[in-house]
Amino acid sequence: MTEPASGDSGYDEQGEVPLKGYAALSGTFAAGIALFAVTARRRGLRLPDQVPPWDLALLGTATFKGSRLLARDKVTSFLRAPFTRRTEQGEGSEVSDAPRGGEVRHAVGDLVTCPFCTSAWVAGALTVTYACAPRAARLLCAGLSAITMADWLQYAWTRTQQSAED
Repeated sequence: MTEPASGDSGYDEQGEVPLKGYAALSGTFAAGIALFAVTARRRGLRLPDQVPPWDLALLGTATFKGSRLLARDKVTSFLRAPFTRRTEQGEGSEVSDAPRGGEVRHAVGDLVTCPFCTSAWVAGALTVTYACAPRAARLLCAGLSAITMADWLQYAWTRTQQSAED
């Protein structure tokens, strides 16, 4: 086992990784899952034995769109604003924000600006909804999936129009 070099400041050289904030977020996520498990057990909720492929596709597509809406959409920037600052305008209605603030605030900023990070939370929420109210979850996921398909069609239409003009 190698000893840390003298003057080693820890996990990262600059000390900019908010590990305590990440730990707090991870603890919150784990506590939410545990709370759901305990509540489901106490209420006698019967969890599905399996998730059919179609439902998995709906959950996956809805998770993709839900995480992009939360992490990148212009209209949801009010949710990110306490933890981020705007850095640039993206394509369509998407924007890029950067995290700001101290340990926990910066960690939340990292979470809410990263669709990959946010997707775990969105998937967790949709999965809990699916377990408790499968019909409502399917409807919600169908709506988010429809938005995903509409986005793809908007981009395809725009590219087709641009190609026709060239």
